[in-house]
Amino acid sequence: MNRATTQLDATSPSIEVRDLRHVYKGGHVALDGVNLTCGTGVYGLLGPNGAGKSTLMRILCTLIRPTEGYVELCGYDVTRQHREVRRLIGYLPQDFGGWRSHRVIEVVDTLAQLSGLFGRKARRARVEQVIEQVGLADAAYRKVKQLSGGMVRRLGVAQALVHEPRVLVVDEPTVGLDPEERIRFRKLMEEIGRDRTILLSTHIVADLGAACREISILDTGRTVFSGSPAELFRSSVGAVFELITSPEMADKTEQNHEVVSRISTGDQVTLRAIASEDGLPPGATRVDETTLEESYMAFMSARGRASVARQDGELIDEPSVMELEELKIKEAVS
Repeated sequence: MNRATTQLDATSPSIEVRDLRHVYKGGHVALDGVNLTCGTGVYGLLGPNGAGKSTLMRILCTLIRPTEGYVELCGYDVTRQHREVRRLIGYLPQDFGGWRSHRVIEVVDTLAQLSGLFGRKARRARVEQVIEQVGLADAAYRKVKQLSGGMVRRLGVAQALVHEPRVLVVDEPTVGLDPEERIRFRKLMEEIGRDRTILLSTHIVADLGAACREISILDTGRTVFSGSPAELFRSSVGAVFELITSPEMADKTEQNHEVVSRISTGDQVTLRAIASEDGLPPGATRVDETTLEESYMAFMSARGRASVARQDGELIDEPSVMELEELKIKEAVS
């Protein structure tokens, strides 16, 4: 069985997408010429509501066939060699639930079997190893309903990694997590991304963290940006301003500018916002160093899309982890 331990050239891309197009019944064009290349490391997939992120994930997970284009995962064609692809991919959906009465170790063990790990002794060793890797060893015999939100997300990572996939696809990784758990999750992604490809699909730009090698932005089914975080930073030079003013003037400014952050201190408000075509409001100064979120908002603002840059969700249902794992086990025993 050709498992995720397949050795690839370090310079070979794990994900290769070229001129990908997908049209749903009824004529809705979800993807229209998407290009994407991912090697080892953490890659970010950003885009507003309806951009096509969920459709792209479904195609990568072999759950739907693209209308046109070329998609390879670790050298395998996702359309013609879907069995091989499913053995090499792990998936963590936005909502990893349905296991509340099961213990952590039971959840990972069950999904390990669905991934084709049938040998009891080897499977047990792998299950314990991956639970340790994600920092849940002390909670292995706790029921899922007793876990914090962050621990449930780490459990989701464990089930996605248990069959040692070469590629991990993660959807909205930190939704509902507190700041401490969000930081812990980013560190975990950085650690496990050292020897595999991780594709993070998110609308929370800060989720990508310092470990992110490249970012791709989808908008209306097209790739509108692909490059390093540094390139995205450079694209926003001069586009973000800071203004310290009264609450009344801050409210007025928000009516004409896309505000990234608003901090109130006493009778003053500090705004950081995106400059408009009319320039800066009185008293504002341009920001020399922007955050990744500000750079993304500025990029989308230039496209006339800043107002949807923070929106959550997709028009198309996201893939189900059980849907993918059930396909794996059916093929493993066939």
